[in-house]
Amino acid sequence: MPRLFSSNEIIKVLRRQGFIFISQRGSHIKYRKYGNPTLTVIIPADRKQVPLGTFHSIMRQSKLNLEDFE
Repeated sequence: MPRLFSSNEIIKVLRRQGFIFISQRGSHIKYRKYGNPTLTVIIPADRKQVPLGTFHSIMRQSKLNLEDFE
């Protein structure tokens, strides 16, 4: 079974890749790629383990791959 990442780990990778915090509404955080306003990622806040399907959705939204997270 693949390793599950926490919300904080995902946010650290996104920040390293040039994403900036936009807003938070409830338990969802919005990050946007600096210089590319069409690349927006929604992340669940304060999760110790983000479900695999949600993680795949985050990768698809951010146009990053698994190697970027390792």
